[in-house]
Amino acid sequence: MSIYRNTDKQGVWVACLDNEPIGCIACIKYNSSYGFIGLFIVKKEFRNNGYGVRLWKHALNYLTNDDCIGLEAAPDRLNDYQNWGFKKSSITNRWKSNGFQDLPLSNFYTDQYHSFKVVPGSQLTSEAVLIYDSQREPSPRPHFLNGWLNNPYGNVSVIIDANGMCHGFGRIRPCVLKDNSRGWRIGPLLADTPPLAELLIRKLVGNLDAPILLDCSNLNPYANYLLSSLGFKEISKTYRMYKGLQPPCPMNQVYGLACLELG
Repeated sequence: MSIYRNTDKQGVWVACLDNEPIGCIACIKYNSSYGFIGLFIVKKEFRNNGYGVRLWKHALNYLTNDDCIGLEAAPDRLNDYQNWGFKKSSITNRWKSNGFQDLPLSNFYTDQYHSFKVVPGSQLTSEAVLIYDSQREPSPRPHFLNGWLNNPYGNVSVIIDANGMCHGFGRIRPCVLKDNSRGWRIGPLLADTPPLAELLIRKLVGNLDAPILLDCSNLNPYANYLLSSLGFKEISKTYRMYKGLQPPCPMNQVYGLACLELG
């Protein structure tokens, strides 16, 4: 939750009934141009009483001055959000691997990249990664990214050239799966080219022998081919939706989203 607070100190809201938390919503204001809604849920026993609508209206009101509001929608909620003026933009595919055993023994891409190497994130300044990220995201996110990359849970890897310039980065972190078992999640994951993305994925996976999840937009024309070739299987999908002026953002170098709750 500290990452959310550092991005927008007022953007996470909890609904209470007689001092009991019954629901929550995140409405993160990156700047006056872009906001994002996520973490929207009401406890099952309190649903169908209008509490969710009140939370929802609160979020929209909080972001009312933003030029664009984004969210990630489950397939069965598309009509609900369309009724509030949101439009489909793209599909987000969730991919799953069972760890290193699913990876091909040799690199799928045979290109030689002797001038590049994968190093721990600590070997590159945060400023260099932030500059790289800002050129590939619709809105600068320094507070969010700093918290995400410097969080002690998980590992960050970066691709650099001989001059120490950043050409991609990724993070893998522990997560809890739907069945309450332990797994891992990759994201964010950005790279100049598919072969460099493969190098990052192999480094992040390492010797892990556990389920690994990765969320990727279908706006990246290379991602599906790369991930399926590396043994990942598509297991579900959601829809990215926007209300307002959708930010121009080429996604062909984005291979993994940081999290669906923050955009």
